[in-house]
Amino acid sequence: MSTHIDNNAKFAKTVLMPGDPLRAKYIAENYLVDYKLVTSVRGILGYTGKTKDGKEISVMASGMGVPSIGIYSYELFNEYGVENIIRIGTCGSYQKEVHVGDVIITTSASSNSNYARQFDLKGGVLAPCSDFSLILKAYENSKKLGLNVHVGPIFSSDIFYDEDKEYYKKWQRLGILGVEMESYGLFINAMKLHKKALCILTVSDTFASDERELTQLERQTSLENMFKLALTMAE
Repeated sequence: MSTHIDNNAKFAKTVLMPGDPLRAKYIAENYLVDYKLVTSVRGILGYTGKTKDGKEISVMASGMGVPSIGIYSYELFNEYGVENIIRIGTCGSYQKEVHVGDVIITTSASSNSNYARQFDLKGGVLAPCSDFSLILKAYENSKKLGLNVHVGPIFSSDIFYDEDKEYYKKWQRLGILGVEMESYGLFINAMKLHKKALCILTVSDTFASDERELTQLERQTSLENMFKLALTMAE
């Protein structure tokens, strides 16, 4: 069994996965009923409860970066019977029409990560994608909620403080909507294990204009649109 998640933890079929443990705690305390802390190993908090309309759902942090979400998503899929993992988090926009505060529903993730090298594809390049049924459900639900959403590809970077300050422009020209640090690993694990994954992101800052960034407090507590949309994915 897992050395990273409580062996007795019980998870719903669908897990929401923010990066920050405190964000997982915030979602459980403010959006779930009858919730229970099911794991806190290494300070990574996980909760299982019900949405306010009675559907079972779990929320658990992933930590930062592909290696961290790679471990936790693999174990949830492989050892705890989880079928769907929906990453929720923040990202930086690469496109002028994708504004701070908007929501991105991801279709795929490009990356500079080496995570796919494990498959020894002999020079081939894996293109990990979100599950289409989850994309469609999230998009339809976003319209019901009246949200301003963008649907498209993102970039998962292994580097937060990049020496090349213009590097983003290469991806910007290719139509990549924004950048974060985890989805690539999650999508690969879902493909490998024949499970389903999606990433829903709130734009917290932008490379494409002079819009102000979300504050640290807003990042943790004021991402209500993304949370509400993610919770509609419970089965």
